Amino acid sequence: MFKKITDKDKKDWENFLNDKKKIPNENFVKKEDTKFEKTLEIIGKDKKDWENFLRNKEKIPNKDFINKKNKRYEKIKKIDLHGYTIEEANRVVDQFIQRCFNENVTKIIVITGKGLRSKNAENPYLSKDLSILKYSVPEFIENNKSLTSVIIETTDAKIEDGGSGAFYIYLKNNNKFK
Repeated sequence: MFKKITDKDKKDWENFLNDKKKIPNENFVKKEDTKFEKTLEIIGKDKKDWENFLRNKEKIPNKDFINKKNKRYEKIKKIDLHGYTIEEANRVVDQFIQRCFNENVTKIIVITGKGLRSKNAENPYLSKDLSILKYSVPEFIENNKSLTSVIIETTDAKIEDGGSGAFYIYLKNNNKFK
C-alpha cells in the first residue's frame, strides 16, 4: 500500500517548497498584473525622488518671500483743506503731493468739503464752482504739470472717506519713476 519515496520525489518536493517560500520583490510581477507593476514603478520612483530631495542641500524657495521686492504695499495719507483759501489750499496740496510722492505714498485722500458753507457763493464776481475748493483743487492739480507727472489718477472718494466732499489721488511708484 505504501509506496517508497524515491530521490526524484524528494527533489521535486523540495523544489515545490522552495518555490512557495519565495517572496516576490519589487521586480517580480506577473505579466497579467500591469496595474500592480505600474504602482511598484511609481513607488520606487517616488522613493528615489524623496531620498534625492533629503540628500539635496538646496532649499525650496518660500513663495511668500519671492516677490516681496516687486510688491508695493498701500500707504495712505490724508489732508483736510477745511478753512483754507483757494491760494493756500493749492500751495498746501502741491507741497503735500510732492512730499507724499517722495515718501512713496500710494494713495492720498484730499478732503475739501462740499462747499455748502462757503462765503464765496455770495460774491457775484466769483465763479460759484471755481471759488469752492471741491472744484478748484482738482482743477489746479490737472493744470499743474509737475503734479500730473507723479499722479496715476484722481477719483471720487467713497462715502466712508468723505463722499462728494473728498477725492483720491493715486501716486506713481517713486522707485520706478527715477
